[in-house]
Amino acid sequence: MGMRHMGGAGTGCAAQPRESGLLDQLALVEPELENRLREGMGRAEKWLRATADDASDPRVCAVTGHLAGAGGKRLRPLLVLLGAEFGDPWRDGITQAAVIAELVHIASLHHDDVMDGAPTRHGVPSAHARFGERTAVLGGDWLLARAAQLAAELGPEAVRINARAAGSLVAGQLRELTGPAPGEPPVTHYFQVIAGKTAALLSMSLGVGALQAGAPERSVTALTEYGEQLGLAFQIADDLLDLSAPAEHTGKERGTDLLGGVPTLPVLLALESDDPADAELRELLAAGPVPAASARRALELFARSPALAETEAVLRRRLDRARAALDVLPQLPARHALLALCDYVAHRTS
Repeated sequence: MGMRHMGGAGTGCAAQPRESGLLDQLALVEPELENRLREGMGRAEKWLRATADDASDPRVCAVTGHLAGAGGKRLRPLLVLLGAEFGDPWRDGITQAAVIAELVHIASLHHDDVMDGAPTRHGVPSAHARFGERTAVLGGDWLLARAAQLAAELGPEAVRINARAAGSLVAGQLRELTGPAPGEPPVTHYFQVIAGKTAALLSMSLGVGALQAGAPERSVTALTEYGEQLGLAFQIADDLLDLSAPAEHTGKERGTDLLGGVPTLPVLLALESDDPADAELRELLAAGPVPAASARRALELFARSPALAETEAVLRRRLDRARAALDVLPQLPARHALLALCDYVAHRTS
């Protein structure tokens, strides 16, 4: 499909495209697949930047193009392209579907960073830190609207999938904001939140790519289940990285979730722990957001907490489920790429 959306105001707000490094980290061994994915990612990246830069008012463009220009892993467009490999990857609309998935993701970052108070994203100031909370939220809404416009061009099924993913994102954020229901275990609530905020969009990316490519229903079902489990694992890995990885690795300051009082899985497991080794950590966490003066001590305590090892075990189980979902798929190079993604998630925290 031609890139007819690459016009617009011509304001140049978005940065120049750069190639995603995620493919390099997967170390694919099938040159034909790797070349096809690189070309597809390049097309999606150009279209994404142009779409985010498409507002008629340059002040709006500065907001909507901010995080798109900052880059990122571009995992969701890659998943769309990998899902399409189980059908006809040359069909029209696949690049457009990849752009839709990333627009919805970037819109969610606008909203999520406001809720979390995150100061940075992808190594640059978050949208709300640069433009203010209300402007950042409206910028996210604009990106969601553009995703819906692109989905409408692909037909009713694409609209339905896009709407369902956007609804899941909002429901996940609302659940996070309102907290557990009376009597609901906090860990159960946590998984409901991340199923909406993270896993739903990864599952949607694989599913819409496969559907757009005309893949068999059995493959679509397997890919969406894989995406669900991979998404849960990705969020758990991010929880672990918040406690251990330097800012240059994640684009966010270490301990951001702790300072914001975000109930990540390691935090919830530490609070549930009756291990005496976690007593001081539980005391720090029980009051909510960890004060900045206590953040270093909390990170030190987490480094030797049993809650960290338990979180890592949960991560491994989710990745095992993701791998198992692929068992019904044909032995295509794309299947091996999806298995490599599981290894990538596992190695991010090691």
